Amino acid sequence: MSLLPIFLKLDGRRGLVIGAGKVALEKVTSLLKTGLRLRVIAPFAVSEIRQLASEGRLEWIQRRFKVADLDGNFIVIAATDSAEVNAEVYKEALARGILANSVDDPPHCDFYFGSVVSRGALQIAISTAGESPAVAQRLRREIDEQLPGDLGPWLEELGQLRREILEMHPPGEPRRLLLHELAQRPVCSSASCPSRQMALEAKTRIGDVKGTVYLVGAGPGDPDLLTVKALRLIQLADVILHDDLVPQAILNLAQTAAEIVNVGKRCGVKNITQNKINSLMIEHASLQRSVVRLKSGDPLIFGRAAEELTALAEAGIPFEVVPGVSAALAAAAAIGCSLTSRNGASNVIFSTNHRAQSQAGGYSLHMPQQRIEDATRVIYMPGRDLRPLQQQWLDEGLSPEFPCALVSRAAQPGQEVHLTTLANLDDAPPMLAPSLLIAGWAVAKSTARFDRSEEVILFAD
Repeated sequence: MSLLPIFLKLDGRRGLVIGAGKVALEKVTSLLKTGLRLRVIAPFAVSEIRQLASEGRLEWIQRRFKVADLDGNFIVIAATDSAEVNAEVYKEALARGILANSVDDPPHCDFYFGSVVSRGALQIAISTAGESPAVAQRLRREIDEQLPGDLGPWLEELGQLRREILEMHPPGEPRRLLLHELAQRPVCSSASCPSRQMALEAKTRIGDVKGTVYLVGAGPGDPDLLTVKALRLIQLADVILHDDLVPQAILNLAQTAAEIVNVGKRCGVKNITQNKINSLMIEHASLQRSVVRLKSGDPLIFGRAAEELTALAEAGIPFEVVPGVSAALAAAAAIGCSLTSRNGASNVIFSTNHRAQSQAGGYSLHMPQQRIEDATRVIYMPGRDLRPLQQQWLDEGLSPEFPCALVSRAAQPGQEVHLTTLANLDDAPPMLAPSLLIAGWAVAKSTARFDRSEEVILFAD
């Protein structure tokens, strides 16, 4: 049986409790908090219910239940010590279309009372569908211990700020994103509250009729390695345009209503042109949609981000780049390798296989004239045929013993590592994409920790 968790508005409605013992008292206490106009019918009542009646917080009618008592009520609770009476209350309520609950009798219940954790307006209700109220109570205690005590006042301030934003800013994706961003920040009643200032400053930005495109780094493929901001944007996106190598585990984080489009390529085979990708980003953003251009690794490293940013700027589309964990860092972590070291790797060169062969230097943030081996070389998309690259590096004068590590699917299930040297690089087995080559003396210290008798080392998740 699948239940629908809902929160009913009972304020001002009429409700009825049949029974006035300890079990009934527990339900009465919960119901009075809702503003329900409550009547209790029972020949006898515990002192607490009599006190509530004397204070005018409920009406107690001191007699046995009559079927006519059900008329005009929105909700009814049967909490007597008689299973026959409780069953009759449920049967007659059902016939009248009244929501009914027969305590501790799941077959005779339209709804269940959950174990509730409260912090002001925040309520977390836990239900086991009547299977084990004790389990629900245990979970309630555990959750209650973990929630901050000041969550209620914070939520009240956030609610007030939300109402101000709804009046201040027009409907649309920018306003929605602003509300979600504020939910991550501290809010206070002071006029100088940083969150309130951010809401005011956003007024000039939100007037734009266009949406925003976010170039988001998906990292190496492990959802746990996404940045907090990347995760939030993926979950809020209306449209996700993703690289082919972004795994399904990350795409599953998107909302069910999001439009998800694969705009990648594999092994050089294009499913879509770059111009078409640019057009899709601009088209969706112009319709006030939140667009996430989801790229493997980091968007700014061999992700053709320059072309996309230029196209967005020329079209006047707002954009933002959200960095991701580069595959180079994930691959280095896979073999426990620092890409730099004081004794033999003061530089790091990022390049692709094509770039590494056509230009000896590749890309480096800082490349002074030093020994050619005084750098860790990171080759993205090394390809299957490594012989041209091997020959190029040998011709440059690199040692045949220059350590090399091929890493496939770094930080993902099925990750593989192949350790070798430049002399044997051409004998390396084909590796599944995405793969990456790290070469340098900094690698040697890491490879010493592995059993070199095994050609391929598999890290299974």
